[in-house]
Amino acid sequence: MAFNWNTFWTRAFTALIFVAVMMAGLLYNEWSFLILISLIHFGCWWEYLQLIEKIFSVSFHPYLKLGFCLTGYHLLLLCCGTLQWFGYTLASSFSLPFLLAGLILLVSGMFRQRIHIKALGAAALGFVYISLSWTLLLLLRYSTEIHIMKEPARHAMSGFFIPVLLIVAIWINDTCAYLVGSMIGKTPLSKISPKKTVEGTVGGMLLCVAAITLILQYWFQWQVLLGVSLIAAVAGTAGDLLESKLKRMAGVKDSGHIMPGHGGFMDRFDSLLVTIPFVWLFLLLLK
Repeated sequence: MAFNWNTFWTRAFTALIFVAVMMAGLLYNEWSFLILISLIHFGCWWEYLQLIEKIFSVSFHPYLKLGFCLTGYHLLLLCCGTLQWFGYTLASSFSLPFLLAGLILLVSGMFRQRIHIKALGAAALGFVYISLSWTLLLLLRYSTEIHIMKEPARHAMSGFFIPVLLIVAIWINDTCAYLVGSMIGKTPLSKISPKKTVEGTVGGMLLCVAAITLILQYWFQWQVLLGVSLIAAVAGTAGDLLESKLKRMAGVKDSGHIMPGHGGFMDRFDSLLVTIPFVWLFLLLLK
């Protein structure tokens, strides 16, 4: 197949914008992190609901969709630490209004259309799949009790580095799995994602754990590095397969088209959605 330069430059430009936005949101300050996660949260919810609509051949009322998004978002606001807006703490002053608004929209949307129980139940799983995951990431980011740094004097920086470490581990695993699979991959991993191979998956996991643990051990506790990289490799792969299954059931190639050449929010963060809860639990137990 001939190399398509237009596709290449489109994907490259989109990737650069994506990386720039992610780095700015992750690294600038606590507010930029919250804004970034908020945008991703709403984007994931909207695409997830579109997938559910296609899977069950239904159409949700806009009020119902917005109700799911706002109700889930109140969980994120509950875990914003001490962040304040004009002197008002986000957790205590804004989470309840978002919850009430979301519930009102949900009820209103239900009365404006015929209810499909299975579709509604599948949509409600988004509270766990999407909202809970991003909520736990906020908890990790704003936590002052979880320490991952090697030097005690730098423990206060742990919350800043946890999301970065997690995202880097997933990126290394995905990249190494792709490279190893391209070179020696022969055995399909699953019918859900035919392009994934056993060799690539195992190779990606091993290289991810080795790279993260060996390179970053001078700054972070080795137990943390080993656990996070291993969880990211295993759970990240599971998250990718889960979203591939949803897309196959919905009969679509990409969950969305917000990023030309790269798909949508769910396509970019499927691995992270499944990985976050397990990393949160691991770090909580390690504490």
